[in-house]
Amino acid sequence: MYQQTERTTASRGRNRMDYQQATAHEILDEAYHCALAFTVDGEPRVLPTLHVRVGETVYLHGSTGSRPLLAARGPAGLPVCLSVTLLDGLVYGRSQFHHSANYRSVIAHGTAHLVTDEAEKQAAMTALVERVGRGRAAQSRPPTRKELAETAVLALPLREVSVRARVGPVVDEPEDYALPYWAGVVPLRTVPGPPEPDAGVSAPIPDYLRPPRSPWHTPATMTGTHVRLEPLDPAHTDELHQATDDEEVWRHLAHPRPRHRDELAAIVAEALRAHHTGQRVPWVQRCTRTGEIVGSTSYYEIDEPRRAVSIGHTFLGRAHWRTGINTEAKLLLLTRAFEELGAERVAWHTDIRNIRSQRAIERLGAQREGVLRRHRQRPDGSWRDTVLYAMTADEWPKAQITLQEMLRRTAPEAR
Repeated sequence: MYQQTERTTASRGRNRMDYQQATAHEILDEAYHCALAFTVDGEPRVLPTLHVRVGETVYLHGSTGSRPLLAARGPAGLPVCLSVTLLDGLVYGRSQFHHSANYRSVIAHGTAHLVTDEAEKQAAMTALVERVGRGRAAQSRPPTRKELAETAVLALPLREVSVRARVGPVVDEPEDYALPYWAGVVPLRTVPGPPEPDAGVSAPIPDYLRPPRSPWHTPATMTGTHVRLEPLDPAHTDELHQATDDEEVWRHLAHPRPRHRDELAAIVAEALRAHHTGQRVPWVQRCTRTGEIVGSTSYYEIDEPRRAVSIGHTFLGRAHWRTGINTEAKLLLLTRAFEELGAERVAWHTDIRNIRSQRAIERLGAQREGVLRRHRQRPDGSWRDTVLYAMTADEWPKAQITLQEMLRRTAPEAR
């Protein structure tokens, strides 16, 4: 519990105040943005910055030439006020007076000092890097001595600390309840989007930037004799384009043939956005014999409560048709669906014009269930009828034997 002081005691709305250390720590650790207020030459200043809490100290960093850090050099330090706020929702009242916001905020008063101990400074910098991604410090270059010399770190002890929060519904006047206006709360939250690699990056997206998923939405790596399925990543774009740059590969797909690498990069980015929103689980197909990326495939229409999933968005370089790669990829995907995820149903959708795909799906042991008329629009603008196939859990054991036999014979590939 933080001791109340004159500066941390509210004059209004005291029911919204909290002085518990655990509550303050939770907000400080969740929020990414804070504002540091101070005065320089009698003038107020506010500096938006990143922060990290280590125990009962908040560290902030900046240039050694910045005003607050220059002012903090003296033995007296720099009097500051630190504010960290999480906006949780917008509150819409029936009256304009009762519009508000749900939020959680921490205010800390105190004197910040420049960190001069090299070990403490290095530890604070590492903590700041880990703050934006656990494991990031080990996957980035440490600062040089010159960079450390150009960087100043401020330490603010957490002593005068208060938490203020507003939670809950609208608080309207009783006489306004009958007004014909919508009222309620619109929740807000900070959600990371799909990582966007910088130009020239060939390293895969690290695990700490991938959101936690249920097994149904996790592109687990799977390895067979012919193919290895790995999570799709922007770093695969060049190899994927080289392997699938063929008009026949894209003939019946949702996208026209990419004319150059950047168009395929956009398709990869679209797949990763769909994965980020839970609509798709994309893999690349890597040939185990050569180690090359040769195609891609996905789960989609994932319905975990009903234990159903579809397999599709598949494209494979023509040089690797009829080699066992795609047949084994289907075996791996079906095995994961039925035996690891406990699926009751796996479905396929294919263009009614794509006879080769239909025959291949039928060879897997899937049943044709019907035609969805004018189901999707083709890249040329025409409307396609889609043939729907599915396999159920009770049909899987026989289909598994069929697939294994197909692989032994290296039968024609399924698309």
